[in-house]
Amino acid sequence: MNRANRLMLTAIGLLALTTGVVTDIHAAETGKDIYRTYCWQCHGSEGDGKGINAGDNMSVAPRNHTDSEYMSGRSDADLFKAIKEGGPAVNKSVLMPPWAGVLTDDEIHALVHYLRELCACKYGSSS
Repeated sequence: MNRANRLMLTAIGLLALTTGVVTDIHAAETGKDIYRTYCWQCHGSEGDGKGINAGDNMSVAPRNHTDSEYMSGRSDADLFKAIKEGGPAVNKSVLMPPWAGVLTDDEIHALVHYLRELCACKYGSSS
């Protein structure tokens, strides 16, 4: 095998190894952008549930997405459903609107990925 072929195979191998990482980074950035556009007003710019719309006039406080104990008890599928169909779809607040008409499934998945970053947790983990 000549040098050019070895270099090409090495490059393909490196690309294959890093593709998942690049995808995760892209999803996180997209999710963060989506969060900053649609979610921060209620959930806060830091995800702590203290957004500008989260005043005393709300009967239920917005979810604190940085609460890893609570968030680790929610599956990605539950988070996806809550975002897509609204709070009542998962027996949560009626104040959480459905975003199906605004966000695509891929955007919702990216948002769920970002929520996992905010809580620094995964489903079923204790931290």
